[in-house]
This record gives sequence, C-alpha cells and structure tokens, in this order.
Amino acid sequence: MTATTTHPVLPALSARRRWTVLAVCCLSMFLVGLDTTIVNVGLPAIGRGMGVGTRSLEWTVDAYTIALAGLLISSGALADRFGRRRIFQSGLVVFGAASLLCATASSVGALVAARAVQGIGASMLSPVALAIVVNAMPDPKERAQAIGVWASVFGLSMAVGPVTGGALLAGLGWRALFWINAPVIVAALVLSAVFVPESRGPRARRLDVPGQLLLTVVIGVWVGALIEGPHIGWTSPAALAAYGVAAAATAGFVWVEARRHEPLMDLGLFRSPAFRNAVLGAVAVFVALNVTLLLNTLYLQHTRGFTPLAAGVATLPMAVGATVCAPWSGRLVGRRGPRLPLTLAGGFTMAGGLCLVGLDGHTNTTVLLLAYLLAGIGFGFANAPITNTAVSGLPPARAGVAGAITSTARQVGSALGIALAGGLVANTTPAQLAHASRPGWILVVGCGLLLGFMAHTSRSKK
Repeated sequence: MTATTTHPVLPALSARRRWTVLAVCCLSMFLVGLDTTIVNVGLPAIGRGMGVGTRSLEWTVDAYTIALAGLLISSGALADRFGRRRIFQSGLVVFGAASLLCATASSVGALVAARAVQGIGASMLSPVALAIVVNAMPDPKERAQAIGVWASVFGLSMAVGPVTGGALLAGLGWRALFWINAPVIVAALVLSAVFVPESRGPRARRLDVPGQLLLTVVIGVWVGALIEGPHIGWTSPAALAAYGVAAAATAGFVWVEARRHEPLMDLGLFRSPAFRNAVLGAVAVFVALNVTLLLNTLYLQHTRGFTPLAAGVATLPMAVGATVCAPWSGRLVGRRGPRLPLTLAGGFTMAGGLCLVGLDGHTNTTVLLLAYLLAGIGFGFANAPITNTAVSGLPPARAGVAGAITSTARQVGSALGIALAGGLVANTTPAQLAHASRPGWILVVGCGLLLGFMAHTSRSKK
C-alpha cells in the first residue's frame, strides 16, 4: 500500500478551532517542560531518598533527555505515516505509564530506566504537536504569533514547575513529582480526542533504522562521556574508548544519512545558513538554560540551605521573565523578523550570566534574583525566533522534520548543559560549590554571545 493517499495537511479550520488546536497541543509542551523543571528542583531530595550523589542525579535527568533527543525525528516520521494525533496520544499514554514507574521506583537504576521510557513518550509529543500547529496556521504572521504562545508555555511550566515541585516535596515527598503528571495527561488525552483532527504527511517517510541507531549512539555516548569523565578520568582507557566510539558513530551517521534516499535527518536542510543558525541557537539556549537550572538548584539548596519550596520561589523572576517575553518575542518576529528578539535574547542571557561569574557562598539575594530575571528574559526572547527561523520558508510537509531537528537540538543542549554543569560540581562540598560553578556561568555568558552573533548575521523583515 502506498503512503501518498492520506491527508497531507489539516483541513481548513475556523480561527477559533485553530487556536483551540494550539491550546490542546501546548499541553504537551507544558507537560514536557513541567517534568524538566519539577524534577530539577527535586534532585537533592531524590538524591537523599535514593542515597546517591551528583553523577546518578545527572543520569536521572539525562536518561530522559537522551531518549527524547534520540527519538524525536523518528517520532515525526511515525506521525507522518500513522497519523499525528494517533502518535501524539500514544506519546501521552507512554509518558503517563512511565511517570507511574518513576513514582514507584525502588532503586536509582529503576528510576533512570523509567525516566528513559518517559523520554520515549515525550519524543512523541512536542515535535508532533508543533507539526499540527504549523499546519493549522497557514498564515505566516498568525503562525509566528502561535509559535510565540507555544514558546511561552515553556516559561509557564518554569513558573509552575519549581514552586509546585517545592510544595509537593514539602508535603508529599519526591515521588509526588511524578504523580502530578496524571491529571495533565488525562486532560490532554480527552481534549485531543475532541478537538484535534487527524492528519498525516503528504508522503509517509520510511523509517531509517541504521540512522536512528547511530544517532542514539552519538548522543548517548558523547553525553555519557561528559557525565562519567570526572569520575573515570578524562584520559583513562574507558574515556578514550568512549571518544573513539562517539567519533566513529558521528562519522558513520553523516555517511549513512548522506547516502540514504529517505534519511532520518535531512542533511540538505543544513545547507541553509538560517537553519544552521537555528539549530546552533537551540543548542546554545538550552545549554544555558539547563546549566542555570541545575547550578541554581544545587547552590540554593546545598550551599545556601534553602528549602525546595524556597528555592522554587527564588526562580520565579526567571519564570516570569520567560513567560512575559516569549509571546512578545513571537509578535516581534511576526512584525520585524528574528534579529531584534535574538539580540535581546543574547544580551539578557549574557547579562544574567555576568551577574553570577563571581558567585560565592554569600552573594546578595538581590543579585541572585536580578540574575534569574535577566536570564529568564533572555530565554523568553530566544525560542520564538529560533523556532520560526527553522520552519519558515519550508512547505508544511517539511515543517515537522525541521521542527523535529530543532527540538532534537534543544534536547541535546539540555543533556549537554546538565552533563557540563554536573561535571563542574561533582565531588565538591557545599562550601566549594559556588566557586566550582563559576565556569558554568562563564559558559552561560558565551551562549549569550553566540545568540548575539546569530542576531547580527540574521535578516530583519523588510
């Protein structure tokens, strides 16, 4: 049976229906973002409950992001073939089941495995939902506004995640961090069944099994080497073997993808400077974000002695900045192009990092809150221009692939950020943590500079 006869795009929808579809799909972004931030603030409590250190805590986060990053593009191909709504709903079910496994895990190994399964479910949510939104919004200006709303949902999950996580930890313990997913999953399942029409790509792509396996090895081994490097030694035989495997897998992935008729990752998209910048920018933004979140969580709770709830409340300026500025960024992209919001993203991200490059155990709380606000504003301005740049100028049929690649880049950035930040503070005492984290804040500054460079090379709308 050929795959060219099914619906290529969503049928024409009324304005109310289009924005309802956006709202339903944004629940998936909320779920993925909430799970990241709510678990982040709970890492010290999970470590105490499981009796594990920083390395295992890194794997608790990165098992999720590695699985998510490695499978995003294949999930998009499955959605093109079997239906976007069907895959979206399947992802919700897998994510929900894995959340239950996380909540009942009896060992750190079981928790890490369940987090990996959660990542598999999450891979079927964000890029598939974005493809639905892009197809539902044919007008470029309306699409840019919708992407701004889409990006702001992550800011909202940042606002809800740390505070909700802190409250749950105070009242119910760390397992409640995973039980909280249940009502969101149920609501998304019901609403998607009622409001989201089924759609498929104009031509279902073949699954690229060799490419998928190689991509998983590339991401997993590189990130694993960064996590384990401080413990096994950067020049130990095991580390050198890991570098060799990762390098060979990377070269093999490029070689395989360049020769396949229907590759997992369309390398031809990277011929576009705008698309390359979008992918690089996505990595940079999420490296900066995850370095900030992890170092902030460990610093406030271990060095400053904040409770989880107090640490969550302290991040509110970051969340507010991201939530307010993300839709504003979407409107700016629609009216003026990506240059201005990228410039603002780079400047504010850099300023937030600069506030903390001299961090010590007694840094004034006002300075901390200012740094979080500046960083949050930077993150808020960054997502809309990056996402819009990635999908603009492409036919709707390729939007899902482009969206999946940039979503993969975001999760690669998340995994790298956690691995790098964790490596900086591994085996440090609470008193040493602030000083050990300073290179991480310099890295955040560097990410801001990269976004500023991207803004300089991008084109404003005429």
